[in-house]
Amino acid sequence: MKMVTLGKTGIEVPKNGFGALPVQRVNLEEAVSLLQRAYEGGFRFFDTARAYSDSEEKLGAAFSEVRQQIYIATKTAAQDGEGLKRDLETSLRLLKTDHVDLYQFHNPAFCPKPGDGTGLYEAMEEAKAQGMVKHIGITNHRINVAKEAIASGLYETLQFPFCYLATEADLEIEKLSREAGMGFIAMKALSGGLITNSAAACAYLGQFDNVLPIWGIQRQQELSEFLQYMEEPPALTEELSAVIEKDQRELSGSFCRGCGYCMPCPAGIEINTCARMSLLIRRSPSDKQLTEEAQAMMKKIEGCLHCGACAKKCPYGLDTPRLLVENYKDYQEILAGKPL
Repeated sequence: MKMVTLGKTGIEVPKNGFGALPVQRVNLEEAVSLLQRAYEGGFRFFDTARAYSDSEEKLGAAFSEVRQQIYIATKTAAQDGEGLKRDLETSLRLLKTDHVDLYQFHNPAFCPKPGDGTGLYEAMEEAKAQGMVKHIGITNHRINVAKEAIASGLYETLQFPFCYLATEADLEIEKLSREAGMGFIAMKALSGGLITNSAAACAYLGQFDNVLPIWGIQRQQELSEFLQYMEEPPALTEELSAVIEKDQRELSGSFCRGCGYCMPCPAGIEINTCARMSLLIRRSPSDKQLTEEAQAMMKKIEGCLHCGACAKKCPYGLDTPRLLVENYKDYQEILAGKPL
């Protein structure tokens, strides 16, 4: 079992973390069963957020009896110090614990610092002094904010999108984090479902000794794959390298990562699905993508206001309205029977 240490935190865990965003999509019984099986199979790092609806509650139900044997990371999207305190109080209650091992600012548009006028970092330091927070981290999708957080020396961990579709800029963020002694948590390790070979994804990230990938797991079948990797980490064979190289060729350039930070849309378009439907339907085809409901979802693109709000909020600087139009055109061709 490969282990990884999260920078200067000293947190040492198996090199597979559990991303608990997807457990909000299943009922309590299913979620508890999934989480407890993950723990029994060796998972020790579980990442959630106040924004993930009832995910924290499900972790609390699953782990109250083994709390001291696991590390829990959660996040706050609060905009001021008082909001952070309220979020933390709610998280601790739902998680059934008196402390969070890693408390992270959730994708802020700026890097919170002491004296910036928001009171966010001061509230975080106060919570740490009181023992409610053990370590302070930040998550982000923005290169500039990530770089500022690393340079600030204020954070013990950075959670950032990182997979084998990483750009040179992404690779630089990993390098800078490593050099700064920060723990690096890789979110979107399967690029929001566009990477369909989990062994290839795991083998690629296995090359980075300082990186802890967190896998968004919703189903027992998905969990089984990663439990197998706990005992037998995939090696970067020629076969898996070929898979990676093929995906890098096909997915290079501008594509929607599905992060959802462009939402909500004033025209009601589900942008984070619609703007990458063409890729999803080709890489992981499903009958659900062609239902009447899915067609109605895609048809909303016709009502795009071209207001540009989504493009302004995209952390990757994508021309989102253009992606919507292109994906709608591809989708209509697929419905018309044109080959994938």
